This record gives sequence, C-alpha cells and structure tokens, in this order.
Amino acid sequence: MSDQSTRPERESMEFDVVIVGGGPAGLSAAIRIKQLAAERDEEISVVVLEKGAEVGAHILSGAILDPIGLDKLLPDWREEDSPIKTPVSRDKFLYLGPAGSARLPNFALPPLLSNHGCYIVSLGNVCRWLAEKAESLGVDIFPGFAAAEPLFDEAGTLIGVATGDMGIGKNGEPKDSYTPGMELLGKYVLIAEGARGHLAKQLIARYQLDADRDPPKFGIGIKELWQVAPEKHDPGLVQHSFGWPLDSKTGGGSFLYHLEDNQVAVGFVVHLNYENPYLSPFEEFQRFKTHPAIAETFAGGRRISYGARAITEGGWQSVPKLSFPGGALIGCSAGLLNVPRIKGSHNAMMSGMLAAEHVVEALGNGRAGDELTSFEESWRTSEIGKDLKPVRNAKPLWSRYGLAGGIMLAGMDMWTQTLIGMSLFGTMSHGKPDHACLKPASECKPIDYPKPDGKLTFDRLSSVFLSNTNHEEDQPVHLKVADMAKQVESALKVYAGPSQRYCPAGVYEWVTKDDGTPEFVINAQNCVHCKTCDIKDPNQNINWVAPEGGGGPVYPNM
Repeated sequence: MSDQSTRPERESMEFDVVIVGGGPAGLSAAIRIKQLAAERDEEISVVVLEKGAEVGAHILSGAILDPIGLDKLLPDWREEDSPIKTPVSRDKFLYLGPAGSARLPNFALPPLLSNHGCYIVSLGNVCRWLAEKAESLGVDIFPGFAAAEPLFDEAGTLIGVATGDMGIGKNGEPKDSYTPGMELLGKYVLIAEGARGHLAKQLIARYQLDADRDPPKFGIGIKELWQVAPEKHDPGLVQHSFGWPLDSKTGGGSFLYHLEDNQVAVGFVVHLNYENPYLSPFEEFQRFKTHPAIAETFAGGRRISYGARAITEGGWQSVPKLSFPGGALIGCSAGLLNVPRIKGSHNAMMSGMLAAEHVVEALGNGRAGDELTSFEESWRTSEIGKDLKPVRNAKPLWSRYGLAGGIMLAGMDMWTQTLIGMSLFGTMSHGKPDHACLKPASECKPIDYPKPDGKLTFDRLSSVFLSNTNHEEDQPVHLKVADMAKQVESALKVYAGPSQRYCPAGVYEWVTKDDGTPEFVINAQNCVHCKTCDIKDPNQNINWVAPEGGGGPVYPNM
C-alpha cells in the first residue's frame, strides 16, 4: 500500500464558513448566513459540501413538512413555483391487527400530532430547490465531494475538512484516474451530515459532546414511492399506523402519504432497539404492505422508487452538546427529529438558521475558530426545544411498556404537557444504546418471512436497483470491519449474523467456504448509506465511512 506522504499534496481553499451536508439544515444555514450578510452589507463566503452526485441525491424522508422554518427563511415561498404543492387535507391514525384495523379518533390525539397546515413533499426536491436559492445568493455548492476527514489545528480546533481522494483502488494504490482530495478551511465549520454522520461521530467522541447525555437512539426508515391508480389516490391524505406486523415489544410505525400526480409514499420505521436478531426491518415492511387496510391502495399500482435511511430518535435527552471549538452540529447530526410527529426537517432548518445567526454575529465581532457557546445555550429555549421537550418521554415509555401501555402513557404525557405544561414522568432515560439491546439468537425464535410476489412485495436486490445506487467498484470498501474474528465468534455464532437481516440493501451475507468455514461477505456496491450497520452491530465492529464522492443512491424524488 502506498504511503499517503508520497502522493501529491492536497490543495486548499479558504472560506468564512464551511458546511458539510446539502440537506435542509446545511442549506438553510447557508441561505441564512447570506441573508444576514446582505443585511449587514458584509461579504461572507460560504461553501456547502455534498457527498451525493447532486443535491438531493441522498435525501430520503417521508416527508411531511411543517413550514414553520421555511416561513422564517423564505417568507414569500408560497408565491413561487416550488416543489411544495400538496397541503395535508386530512389525518388518519390506524391500529393494525393481523387481519383488521381500528381507527383512532382524531379528537383523542394530542394536538401536536395534527398535521394541519403542513405539506406532503419530496424532501429531496425541496433540497434541490433550496440549493438553487443558496446559489443565487452566492453560496458555493460542491456536489459529488465527500468530506472524508476533519482537520484540526495544534490547539485541537476544527479548522476545516478534507474531501476524499478520488481514484484509489481496492488495494489502496492510486489508479491512473487518481486525484487528491482538497482541504476546505473555514473560520467556522457546520456539520450537517444527517443521522449518524461519520464526521459527527468523530467530533462527538473527540470533544466528549455526549457527556451527561442519554445514548443516541435510532430507527431504520424504509420507503417506497408508488404510482397508484387514480381511483386509489386521495391527494393530501396522511395515514399513520402502528401495530402489526411488529410484536408488542418492538417499536415502530408506518405511513402512507398521498402526494400530487397519483403518487403515494409508503414507509415503515423500526426502532433499532429491537431484541430479536432474526428480525428483518425490510421483510417487516414488505409484510406490512399485505395488510388489507394497506394493500388496497396499491392494487393496480406500480412501484417507482425505493430507499432506506437511519433516523435519530433520542430527542431531548440524547442531543449532544452542539458547539465545539471551531464549529457546531446542526440538523440530524444533532439528533433533532421529533419521533411522535415523525418530522425533523423543520427542526433541521431552524437549527441551521439559528447556527447561522450565531456564526454571523461571531464573524461580525472579528472572531474565528472559537466555540459558539451562545448557539448551544439558545437551542433548548428556541422553537426547536419547544418542539422536542413535550415529546421527550414518548420513546422511553414505548420502549419500557410496549405497544399498548407505552402509547397510552405517551399520549397521556403529551396531553398533560399540552394542558398544564408539565410531565408526570419528569424526563425519562432511554437506557441502553441500540446495539446493546440485541439478545443472543439462542434466546429468540427465527421469523419465517413469506417470499415476495414481485407485485406488492419485493426482494432487496430489485429494490436497490430502484434506488439508482452505484459505487465505483474498484475502490476501498467503505464499511470497515475492525475485527473479523469477532464478527465470526460473536456476530455470527452468538447473534446468528444479524447484519444480513438488518441491512435493507443486501450488503452483508455469510457464505460457507470450501473448507467449511464461514466467510463474511460485504457487497459494498449495494450500500444505500442508511448507516444501520454502524448503529446496530452488536459489537460496534462495523464503521461506516464516506466512499468516493458521488457514490451511493441517486434518489430522484424521495
């Protein structure tokens, strides 16, 4: 393997602000910085790095957009030709049993669960639109460049990031197409990678940002987009459900969102604190679609897209310290998703805007590279904190008391906070991290999943095909196994190889070699960058890092 020191030296570019991630948080931060700079008649240079081949390529969400953030960022957006076209017309909440369903009356649900005034959107298309806004204000956006490495000065301050080298072969040697990465240096760096970003993970550990916080919690969200028959389409309908096919101890839920043009987004979320290593979130999703209350929507329809993504679920208790020397975490890198509402883009946008205000203030005072402590101090009393605090016990209650008891108690808790501004439970702890929740296979029953029919239910590989996922085949594997022996002795022999089931893209498989020994095979080309393996591996033995820039899914409208 060649020595990095023998390769060409990386070039560098300097900016006032470097933003990693072209999602709603990063783009909102960039736009707001430029707006504030214009108000002050100042020049502030901003660059946004996006690892996807284009902005929006890696964005996957339900999505119901609460416009609270957008109204503040771009107040006149309703007068424009935007991709935000379908207002929510009505809400339905269903409890699913094995064969039937029961509708929960809307009046019994806490008001914060109402989607009145919200919009059904493709968040990827919203981000593409926001990117155009940012570029029109002078923001530099570099798609296809993955931030691979944080850069620090001698004092330990984050001073920028380096993009990954391009054209490195599987053997670690430069190919004829080799191009060295570039250093992007900033007076402040905002990390907006989304859930379980690999730079954010390093920064949280380096600066101990999770000290005195609950462990982060996650779910895996799997989504398909369908073109349905016109008579099955109900524009603006938002339908959430819980229950079957998950058992009472396994958290999760599902959604059907009716967009424009006879399109329906269907999604399924499994909380990653599940115990049974034989459980497959992908297969549970496929099984969910066969329920009589769900399947009828897709009769005569056609599946047109597929994707998967980890989502943050820890909320109020798990949000790490957001500021550190030289930068801050924003959006889902900070863990700001509201679990009961299944919404995070509004908080992502508002966190980007809030960080922008503190960055611009600091730059205006001649500061650079220090800690934005005022940002950390302000978010819990902002709209973000007011959104997350009332729902802080929903996830712990569900985890502790199961489906029926947990949902009933969570509903009561949200009602008391709405009516009297307090919780009878205080602030509950999440307990163990997700990877520590798996039980040994010997204590669990295998799950017999039905074979896909190719019409309503599908296999992983045909699904990954619809995600337009592609990676340069001759590049180092970006899924790093720290100890292969442990993968065999523990992940396989104790937990029955859960990675082949929790991965929604068929990346991992166990095969038997000619000598009868097991081999762990990693099909990295299939990876849709969901990060589930990084979260759920019982030994924390798999580390997801950014592959060569531009690799991964290309979601057209997810």
